[in-house]
Amino acid sequence: MYIKNPKEIEKRSFEIIGENIDEKRFDERELKIVKRVIHTTADFEFADILKISKEAIDTGIKAIKEGSNIVTDTKMAMAGINKKTLKRFGCDISCFIDAPEVLSLAKEKSITRSMASMIIASQDKKNKIFVIGNAPTALFQLAELIKSGILKPDLIIGVPVGFVGAAESKEEVKELGIPYIITEGRKGGSNIAAAIINALMYMIE
Repeated sequence: MYIKNPKEIEKRSFEIIGENIDEKRFDERELKIVKRVIHTTADFEFADILKISKEAIDTGIKAIKEGSNIVTDTKMAMAGINKKTLKRFGCDISCFIDAPEVLSLAKEKSITRSMASMIIASQDKKNKIFVIGNAPTALFQLAELIKSGILKPDLIIGVPVGFVGAAESKEEVKELGIPYIITEGRKGGSNIAAAIINALMYMIE
């Protein structure tokens, strides 16, 4: 015998997560994000390494309610974000990784396409939420754009995964004065980035 109803599967999954972490460490809204990430990964370590800055949840919810544009670093992250819910709030979502101008800029400057995509995204001031799940170079470039005054997003979700620059890029975000949700260390991923933005939207619903 096994559970067949999808709602019951999710309900039981979240119960199991709650039984295996110290829920008292988080406030109600933080806990929803943490549980959503663990539900996505089946990895309880995210209860320790997920870090949410003081204003991040309020700022993120406000930006979504205002219909802010969301930029992702990968198509995978974009695919994982609930489009039906986004549409209800009037939010647009973009990933510039394959845009011709990104390819041209990356070649011209000898930088990664992820870096070039952040530069192109910074040209539209409506892009207020940046969701980075794969490329540390995208997060480093985002930090440079913010420090130079070119860009001031409302929220950064910075959870790139990897061995080269991943941990360092996320530490950089902490110093920018921008609300953030990050994972410390090497762990992360596009699926986690999508799970975090989805958790914020589900709070509003």
